[in-house]
Amino acid sequence: MNISMRLRLSAMMFLQYWIWSAWYVTMGPYLGGPLGATPQQIGFAYNCTALAAMISPFFVGMVADRFFATEKVLGVLHLLGGALLLLAARAGNFSQFYPLLLAHTLCYMPTLALTNSISFTQMKDPGKEFPSIRVLGTISWILAGLAVGLLGTQATTTAKPFLIGGVVSLLMGLYCFSLPHTPPPKVGEKVTVRDVLGLDALSLLKERSFAIFVVGAFLICIPLTFYFSFVPAYLANQGITNIPGKMTMGQMSEIFFMLVMPWFFARLGVKRMLLVGMLCWGLRYVLFLFGAGPSLVALLYLGIILHGICYDFFFVTAYIYVDKKAPEAMRSKAQGFIALVTLGAGMFVGANLSGWIVDRYSFPKTTPTHTETVPAEGWAPANYAQWESVGATVRGQVLQLFPAGETAPETLWIARPNSAPTVSPTEVNGATRVDVKTLMSDVERPSALLEVFLPADAGFSPGGAFTVQPLSALSRPVPVWKKIWAIPAVGSFVIMILFAVAFQYREPRTGAATQPTSPND
Repeated sequence: MNISMRLRLSAMMFLQYWIWSAWYVTMGPYLGGPLGATPQQIGFAYNCTALAAMISPFFVGMVADRFFATEKVLGVLHLLGGALLLLAARAGNFSQFYPLLLAHTLCYMPTLALTNSISFTQMKDPGKEFPSIRVLGTISWILAGLAVGLLGTQATTTAKPFLIGGVVSLLMGLYCFSLPHTPPPKVGEKVTVRDVLGLDALSLLKERSFAIFVVGAFLICIPLTFYFSFVPAYLANQGITNIPGKMTMGQMSEIFFMLVMPWFFARLGVKRMLLVGMLCWGLRYVLFLFGAGPSLVALLYLGIILHGICYDFFFVTAYIYVDKKAPEAMRSKAQGFIALVTLGAGMFVGANLSGWIVDRYSFPKTTPTHTETVPAEGWAPANYAQWESVGATVRGQVLQLFPAGETAPETLWIARPNSAPTVSPTEVNGATRVDVKTLMSDVERPSALLEVFLPADAGFSPGGAFTVQPLSALSRPVPVWKKIWAIPAVGSFVIMILFAVAFQYREPRTGAATQPTSPND
């Protein structure tokens, strides 16, 4: 490959992964803050990429591979995806944001395979040439995180990361039309769902060890999703700044361990490499569990750095294992099937489960033990808040914000859709009249109208009383992270132990001819 082509493909990979990195890390704190999303909704948002990963093979296999030149499909998808990301940046609440993000990821995820396809077409020896091209994607992810981190608090309290990602996506879309012409590789071939999803690889499940590997890979991706979905929010709760920049330590370690991986692989082999990856997943959550507090912040950073071992030792080893076990004619289908099981199904289940668990251990379903201070621009309607009143701790929910310099209404009607129909001076058909003018007396701006929550069952529920408090007096309840991190930590260790007992793999002898494996290998 000549230098000109190498530079063109490297630029393609650089732009490709900048788009994703720009918004992915900061999305959790942004949704939980300015958009007022619940932890469960944040989980739904992070499952968009997993859902799109399950759907994208249909598009790539049935459309892009058979009807249109790859660079043109890539350009159109990025232009459309960039427009959708810019629209998502304008969303005022989660119900507006979610469908736009899902539509963007449905455009973006197929482009991961398409950029690889363009690269492979231009290479004589992909095994030697592709890594040096693909590493630009990891470098881009790091630089994008560092760049977004320069926004400071605006990285997690504004939609600017989505704007950055959208603009880069539009630039990438235009750039794609200058890429080498890559005709559809499967023109005229019969289209089948089995072929598109690589389901021919299901025949490999007849081998017991391969079936155990697939189940283990699926299960370990469930606790993995806690990391991507909620570590940024956790770091924000610990008062850590420049979260996108700090999270890039994981990608930096990924590059390092990728370079030294051959040394480890030669000494540990497939099974031990997989187990070390699983072990580090569990250790990472243990570090998060004990890393709360300024004096222990180094434990949090170590947990992030472990990402390199977690990803390289498990996923890269998994791809190598599949390549060893699958017949040559079935290798690409087997790799696609494993990606569907792990990055698709496993992370989809994990994103939903992690959102449900974090929601279960967050106010108002549980009593918070810690709170975080939030800048004025970080508050939004639907956020939960805590403040002090007459020496007592009070908790509630933000209903409306009153910025400095703006005229506030004298009264507001607060909807009560589940209330019985009534008509009175203070209630009409389930809506409650709130005298804002009286409540705001002598309260400094900016301020917020809040409904007070009272203890109910194991958590809290709306109490029907209202108050106006200055934003400077409010703090946000923090989830009970120790209970949350204990769940994926225990889950990772249990999966690792079961996998260690059940999975069998016989390493081929060095220099010996490869022998057919027995059904029990």
